[in-house]
This record gives sequence, C-alpha cells and structure tokens, in this order.
Amino acid sequence: MALPLYDSQPARRVPWVTYLLVAANVVVFLMTPMANFATWYGDDQVRECNAVEFTLEHGAIPKELTTGSQQPVPAQIVRECGEATFDKIPWVSAFTSMFLHSNWLHLLGNLVALFVIGMGVEDRLGRLRYLLSYLFFGLVAVYGFAYTSPDSGVPLIGASGAIAGVLGAYLILNPRGRVVSFVPPIIVIRLPVWVVLGYWFVLQWLSLGDKESNVAYVAHIYGFVAGVAFAVLARRAGPARRVAALSRG
Repeated sequence: MALPLYDSQPARRVPWVTYLLVAANVVVFLMTPMANFATWYGDDQVRECNAVEFTLEHGAIPKELTTGSQQPVPAQIVRECGEATFDKIPWVSAFTSMFLHSNWLHLLGNLVALFVIGMGVEDRLGRLRYLLSYLFFGLVAVYGFAYTSPDSGVPLIGASGAIAGVLGAYLILNPRGRVVSFVPPIIVIRLPVWVVLGYWFVLQWLSLGDKESNVAYVAHIYGFVAGVAFAVLARRAGPARRVAALSRG
C-alpha cells in the first residue's frame, strides 16, 4: 500500500488546525494505558486490564450508540480483570474514540496521513470549516460503523474514520495534485493523488469481507464518502458566494 509522505502542492498558510489535531492525538495517546508511558496505569497484567477498561469506557461501542444506553462489561473481562465501574454517555464516546489509538503503529500510521493530506484540505477550506468538517467526518464514520453492526459490543477507536474523510475531501478539492508516496519495500515515487487515494479506497472496499481483521474498513468507507460529498458541496458553494458578492456590487 502507498503511504503518502509529502504533498507536492505547498500550503498557502500555516496549517495550525492540522498541527493541533496531530498534537492532540499524540498527547491523548501518551496519557492512555495503551502507550506504556503513563506509570500510573501499572505494569503487565494490571496495565492490560486498565487498557481494556479504558477502551470500553472511552471507545465507541456500536450497541451503545444504537441503543443510547451503556452496556455491561463482558463477563470474560470481569473474570480476568475484576469489576469495572464507570459511567458512560454513549454519544460522547463517539467523539472521544476519535482521539484514541491501540498502539504506536496505529497512531503513527494515522498521523502521517493526516499531516500530509490535512494541510492541503485546511488550506482550501479554512481553519474553522476544516476543524468542524474533520469532526463531522469522524462522527459519520463512527455512526456508520455502529449502524452497520448495531449489535456489536467491540469498541471502535482511532482517528482513521475522520482522516478518511479528509482524504476524500482532498481528492475533490485538489484532483490534479501529486503526492510523494512510499511504496513498500523501498520505492519512493511521486503519484497523482487520484491514484493513491483511489487505490486506498478500493483496498478498503475489497477488505470488507476480511472477518479476521480488527480494522474497521466500513468506518473508513463512510468517512471517505462523507469527505467527498462535503467537498463537492463546498466547491459548488464557493462560486455561488462569489457570484452573490459581485451582484451586491
């Protein structure tokens, strides 16, 4: 799979929101038990149990989102880790889940894509609209995943749904762009953005039937489609605003 490394079209302004989102994801990750960094979560089995409880508390569980009520902790986890006591508001977890990651590789893979592609989308949408759209893409991905598997009790975490929306928006806002990408094992090549992102989307679609994977491919698809739709509307609204401004003279 091609990993984007550099957007060949430089941003016209400092992408403060992209920097903020990257920093927020890193800081939050360092404060979670999944990072093996914060000492207050204990070691070994204690840390593992704290990571499971933390994920259940702050991750987006489809059954909770579709029913609107917190679900009991699975019996197997209670047997292995003891009772977990926390109060959870399901719709809040749709937001918090976007800033959680299972490990360093999960975090870095997401943030590289966000850093490379996000700057271009922020440059074209503006800071506030970019931030709001990022959160919107993430919510679409989370709730799309939830209503596709409404009875699932497995928590969803990660920024990939929101980032998929950013990828989709970039494809529409800069269709002629080129992205310097790393193609394993050692190839670095400059590719048209529609090749990189088109291949990525097809790969997500073809992977939907992989029952053994723990990757939420359907969330990526929902996020990507939301990004494409939003960018199409944004591009159409741009000329309309300019015409209205001219007519006011």
